[in-house]
Amino acid sequence: MTSDIITAKELKKMDPVFGQHSFDDHEQIVFCNDKDTGLKAIIGIHNTVLGPALGGTRMWNYANEWEALNDVLRLSRGMTFKSAITGLNLGGGKAVIIGDAKTQKTPELMRRFGEFVHSLSGRYITAEDVGMTTEDMDTVREVTPYVTGISESKGGAGNPSPITAYGVFMGMKAAAKFKFGSDILEDKNIYVQGIGNVGEALVEHLVNEGANVTIADISQERLEEVRSKYGVTIYGGNDIYSEEMDIYAPCALGATINDDTIYKLKAKVIAGAANNQLAEEKTHGLILQERGIVYAPDFLINAGGIINVYAELENYDRQEIMRKTENIYNTTLEILDNAKVNNLTTHNAALNIARERIETRKRENLK
Repeated sequence: MTSDIITAKELKKMDPVFGQHSFDDHEQIVFCNDKDTGLKAIIGIHNTVLGPALGGTRMWNYANEWEALNDVLRLSRGMTFKSAITGLNLGGGKAVIIGDAKTQKTPELMRRFGEFVHSLSGRYITAEDVGMTTEDMDTVREVTPYVTGISESKGGAGNPSPITAYGVFMGMKAAAKFKFGSDILEDKNIYVQGIGNVGEALVEHLVNEGANVTIADISQERLEEVRSKYGVTIYGGNDIYSEEMDIYAPCALGATINDDTIYKLKAKVIAGAANNQLAEEKTHGLILQERGIVYAPDFLINAGGIINVYAELENYDRQEIMRKTENIYNTTLEILDNAKVNNLTTHNAALNIARERIETRKRENLK
């Protein structure tokens, strides 16, 4: 008689939704499948206390469905706190489409996805994320009004990437002010990991300020393009985390601060656009605190994008978008100071403020 041995990793998957830390009391998870278009998507609605759940749709060629589910749960949860700490009357949601955006995305697939979004009657409002474009959101808009980030020519706020990058830039300057005593980034050695639309826009801000910028990306073609445009340095080493630098800016996928990288890090500040940069929020946040590395909470400083698309719902203009995004600087400084005074990790200091706003609204709704 033989029996299969269940590994710890597989045992964890016996409770693949409710048992995960990333589940964190999600209100609703929707699995979307359409044979004709090949659509396989998951929509996560984490919390709608402050308003409808708004968050982008990511199309990524995930290794498996478990990876896609965990990603949408983490991203959706992060959107709740991003909206809360930024003062927006929005809840947190996110969607992922499983597949290669370069080869499998079609207008028919996007319209079918839009129909699933529409079926939620406004509980979830989508927008663009990794693997998506403003044009894709225009296609979704053909079948549902519950989409933001559409083209300016169609009455939308347009591509949110430049505003996201500006917010990260503001948060980075605030973190530099806290760590170095000055928010001037001239001559600071800054490594930007991930040169997508947001990463490139951030590089432009940094170069204009006179920073020494080094870039890293999985696409050599993209690296060459950005180097040619801005005169930055392409990282040629094998372990970016071990390099001497002032600021590390992760702008690709999340969880780059993990068990394998956190003790290698020589950066004095972490401030980037990626979501969920800490693989384990409590553990890795505490280690960064103990090592004296200033971490600008990702869900705060990358909130420029949601501020931009929120303008479509509230009908405020470009000037107000920029004002709200610039305020990320002040909020970041407040949170870093709060963390220091109360001996908290910066992540927890930000999370506490976001949760308190949600709990306050929840109490008000019960009256």
